[in-house]
Amino acid sequence: MQDWTNSTAFITGGARGIGLGIARALAKRGVRLALADVDEPALAQAAKELSAQTYVLDVRDREEFAKVADEAERALGPVDLLFNNAGIVPHAVVTDLTYDKWDLALAVNLTGVINGIQTFLPRMIERRTGYVVNTASAAGLVSDPNVLYATAKFAVVGLSESLRLNVAAHGIDVSVLCPGPVDTDIVANTRASSAGVALRDEFVPAVEEFLRSGPGIDEVGEMVVAGMEKRSPWIFTGYDVRPHLEQRMKALLDAL
Repeated sequence: MQDWTNSTAFITGGARGIGLGIARALAKRGVRLALADVDEPALAQAAKELSAQTYVLDVRDREEFAKVADEAERALGPVDLLFNNAGIVPHAVVTDLTYDKWDLALAVNLTGVINGIQTFLPRMIERRTGYVVNTASAAGLVSDPNVLYATAKFAVVGLSESLRLNVAAHGIDVSVLCPGPVDTDIVANTRASSAGVALRDEFVPAVEEFLRSGPGIDEVGEMVVAGMEKRSPWIFTGYDVRPHLEQRMKALLDAL
């Protein structure tokens, strides 16, 4: 079993949802925690529960990202474990797409991941140690009609796979988390903070029911740690995606 005692983890979207589940799993293992989120009340609650350092951060803000990274490392030591987890579930039917909706969806779900990597990766390379986990989605491996979401998540998967090939020589591991349904409040959080790309009211009940059918955040946190211990390129949260992956792989091979 990998011993991360006395390591430092930086988790975006760390005050709630999957990020909080990861934080709880790491806290059990003696990892020092720096949690970044846009939700100040949730950060305060997480700080109290986990004795974590917390930072208000919009992952789209590169200058603030660098500032917060410096503050976290001064307080806790070098970040060994980076979790680019912050995200939203944007949606727009194809006839309602606009440049603004594309910009918002990609800025949070893709550029936010890139900003985390570019902020911390040079530091990890210099120290020749580190682990990066990027949160994508099963929808980053098998597309669905939500083009805003699928575009960003496919990109995060490709980014993670390529990054893994590049940084292994520097002593750094990379995994991409591809969750299926997980019982979180991501729909409500997206509607509260990103109204321009929020799900329409008529879609919300079905999507929330689907998410509730999956594991809870604490179970997912343990899955993430288990995947890291195996140094798995991909980390899944259930078998829901398997038949869809098999169908996609067959279609790709049949097209050759």
